[in-house]
Amino acid sequence: MTRSQIRLLVATTGVTALLVAAGYRAVVSPEEARQTVAAGTGPHPALPPPNPTFMPTVNIATPIGWQGTQAPTPAAGLAVHAFATGLDHPRWLYKLPNGDILVAESESPGTDIKTVKNRIAGLVMGQVGAGGKSPDRIILLRDTDGDGIADQRSVFLDHLYSPFGMALVGDTLYVANANALVRFPYHEGETHIDAPGEKAVDLPAGYNHHWTKNILASPDGSTLYVTVGSNSNVADNGMEVEEGRARIDRFDIATGKLTPYATGLRNPNGLAWEPQTGALWVAVNERDEIGSDLVPDYITAVKEGAFYGWPYSYYGQHVDVRVKPQRPDLVASAIAPDYALGPHTASLGIAFSQNSSLPEAWRSGLFVAQHGSWNRKPKSGYRVIYVPFADGHPDGAPRDVLTGFLTQDEAHTHGRPVGLALDKSGALLVADDVGNTVWRVTGTGQKTD
Repeated sequence: MTRSQIRLLVATTGVTALLVAAGYRAVVSPEEARQTVAAGTGPHPALPPPNPTFMPTVNIATPIGWQGTQAPTPAAGLAVHAFATGLDHPRWLYKLPNGDILVAESESPGTDIKTVKNRIAGLVMGQVGAGGKSPDRIILLRDTDGDGIADQRSVFLDHLYSPFGMALVGDTLYVANANALVRFPYHEGETHIDAPGEKAVDLPAGYNHHWTKNILASPDGSTLYVTVGSNSNVADNGMEVEEGRARIDRFDIATGKLTPYATGLRNPNGLAWEPQTGALWVAVNERDEIGSDLVPDYITAVKEGAFYGWPYSYYGQHVDVRVKPQRPDLVASAIAPDYALGPHTASLGIAFSQNSSLPEAWRSGLFVAQHGSWNRKPKSGYRVIYVPFADGHPDGAPRDVLTGFLTQDEAHTHGRPVGLALDKSGALLVADDVGNTVWRVTGTGQKTD
């Protein structure tokens, strides 16, 4: 394919320089960041004018995995080692009451809609270590001797459909597949569930641009909060296919009714209860293709009934002119999130640290896993950070917890952090879906139990 043909294809599909990842190395990134990631971080991030270009920036780190004793680099005073290795695309983590750790091994279910854009996106996912056949299962990891390493492993559930979020309510385990919320009977200590799952409610599927569905139970166990990402970057295929998407839903367990809780959230992922205020917090991935400096991903306390802008505006009422038709009525109601996490960082898993066993300096905030950028030059994310909190709200600049996922030249990545959880001793667990590892972070010299 010639460069002119590439440009023609780009212009007609909107995929732009994603073709670079498919092997067309002659197509180079047309722009780069003019401000630091730090400038796009915090309660009042700098939001420069959009910088859309004919061929938006594609800057991908090729996965190479971890070799031998290689591991991420912990912050001073912290230590890291592998809790479990040899996994198959571990995405999400969940701690059971007895301390067992569930790991959702999952990939995108793909789509039956074979557009040119979808084909190219599939090539891109392959380039960054995703897009393969989904394992479609949940693995149970158990540390029987308390040494901080899982010495028992079993397939807890299989034959799922791109599973992600998990939540135990009483003796029922809920799993969020890409297309439905399903439930299974659970008995403490078991290492495999044979019983067939029962569908609790359908969830939006289809194109599966953002396929991951996360869930979090309310403290009283009556409700599940369900994240549903958008089907496109900015309603590229029209709003009809976005019905029921880009929002957090509330599922009433007693009635089986699913209702919207908050909307206009492009791709919500991590969910957690803030321990001091009891507020629901979420990590959200914002939109791409308007420059390396826009738009910051964010964390925010979720207000019931609130609209957060997608696709018509970002970070409150900053209008995205690409969306047609415009909806000034909705933009007027859009609220800004609480705290920006930097542009294109792909911030996913979150875990509040108050119950952690890490040193005191890490016990009053929120851990955030940043999967890493494809649409920014230089790259952003590819790390785990800590956002300090005070009185239930972010208070200060984030600090690195784990780095070293990228090689020094940033051309390759050993791994990419996704899900987070605290284990039974309060250590921080990090699912690394490209490195096929669950990492365990403790204080230096800290006992495992």
